[in-house]
Amino acid sequence: MNHVIVVDLGYGDAGKGTVVDWLCATRPVHTVVRFNGGAQAAHNVVLPDGRHHTFAQFGAGTFRPGVRTHLSRHVVVDPLALAAEADHLAAVGVPDALDRLTVDGEALLATPYHRAANQAREVARGADRHGSCGLGVGEAVAYGLAHPDEAPRVADCRSPERLRRRLTLLRDRLTAELGPLDAPPVADCLPAYAGFAGRVAIVEESWLAGALRAGTCVFEGAQGVLLDEWHGFHPYTTWSTTTFANAEALLAEAGMAGTARRLGVLRVTTTRHGPGPLVTEDPALPYTDPRNPTNPWQGRFRFGHFDAVAHRYALDVAGGVDGLALTHLDLARPALRICRRYADTDRLVPGPAGDLDRQAALTARLLATRPVYDDDAPVDWPAAVTAELGAPVVLTSHGPTAGEKTPFGWLAAGDPVRTGRPVAA
Repeated sequence: MNHVIVVDLGYGDAGKGTVVDWLCATRPVHTVVRFNGGAQAAHNVVLPDGRHHTFAQFGAGTFRPGVRTHLSRHVVVDPLALAAEADHLAAVGVPDALDRLTVDGEALLATPYHRAANQAREVARGADRHGSCGLGVGEAVAYGLAHPDEAPRVADCRSPERLRRRLTLLRDRLTAELGPLDAPPVADCLPAYAGFAGRVAIVEESWLAGALRAGTCVFEGAQGVLLDEWHGFHPYTTWSTTTFANAEALLAEAGMAGTARRLGVLRVTTTRHGPGPLVTEDPALPYTDPRNPTNPWQGRFRFGHFDAVAHRYALDVAGGVDGLALTHLDLARPALRICRRYADTDRLVPGPAGDLDRQAALTARLLATRPVYDDDAPVDWPAAVTAELGAPVVLTSHGPTAGEKTPFGWLAAGDPVRTGRPVAA
């Protein structure tokens, strides 16, 4: 069997959720594996009958009967947000989402203290905000790096006294650094975490190896490669590895290296939510996105022409793909063009992981450059994107539902078709 890894090759919001839903609708998928990010993910799935859910921690295949979600150790898990998400899924006809969920006990917890600290830091930046979602994911990762033996983890939810100690220490450290936090007392948090531990299957690392052998798994990435913690445009990045690396590591640990196809997702408009470089941004483009409104933390949702230079960089950083999913083709307009080069270059060269000074210099360069456009809008967008990026478009999307997707090449050839329908309301 071939597993599939789905990664966004932009700044996020390209349509990973709808692509994962399509994959789970057209083949017998055992589990959707989340391998980075946390509750800040926002993967929208719309069914033909109009039901809609924004998937944050649950896999975007959850509308499909029997498809499981596994949150790997690379995910920052927020049990409080997870409960709210499960409630919404139940309201739109999926009452068993928690029954189909497994969580690696080694995954970090995002808590109200991480969230409050994250928001306090972002507010303090004033006009220099980074565009954080304000949900504490990066704060949890930073604390885990600084205090690996004391950071709250999912498995701690089964040990109330240990979790109490760790939450208290976390709260006290953050309060000493930042002042009083807008967060509840530790004692008020503990019942919710105990409820989470009693309701959700908390598993060891070996669980995933069994799932990978039991059936096809779809690895669902969060955010986008251009926001990667090491290769994104610092400091407008995430505290998460957004490339294929985490998924490939999980496969290798299970003894299944090389068994997954790499699918990169792009939209015909290059977009960005919040501040940071967007070289092809054009306020004259006639687009809005009701699923990505302006919000107090990220700011506004910005639109640009298709940025082949940035996406080539993402492909280089990610190590290439087996195919591309090109979404939002319903937005293709005569005014929408392809940027093949910038005023000062046609290729961005990746640097070594961890050199954030280099990435900050690259950010300054991108904020100062300008796009160059050679010709009119493409007539055949999939062919034009294939030619620019050197990777085949194997899926196109003209709308949010699974029925508005068309596969090509290896994604269409010989793939079994799943006959199950979405869960009825």
